[in-house]
Amino acid sequence: MRPLSDIEIQRALGGLAGWSRKGDTLQRTYQFATFPDGIAFLHRVAEVAEAQAHHPDVDVRYTKLVFHLSTHDAGGVTEKDFVLAHAVEALYEGFTDVDPTRDGFIPRA
Repeated sequence: MRPLSDIEIQRALGGLAGWSRKGDTLQRTYQFATFPDGIAFLHRVAEVAEAQAHHPDVDVRYTKLVFHLSTHDAGGVTEKDFVLAHAVEALYEGFTDVDPTRDGFIPRA
């Protein structure tokens, strides 16, 4: 799989709110109300990433998760990264609800 061109990456980022390009990676930060909320979300992402055989680099900073997506064997951002980014977004939308009684997010049952 070949790395995407700069123009292809910019166009594809238009459909991913919150994601940006940082060098040869796509990056997005998610904030959670508690550490267990963030880890539960990461566990769900891990299941999807494993099924796709495409694994993100993730920095865990207490209630903040920073995802970095790159296709290392291709040397940059590929279509695989965008497929995973869209999957992560779908998981996040299905995982969280704003709880008006608490600052942050709660997992959906």
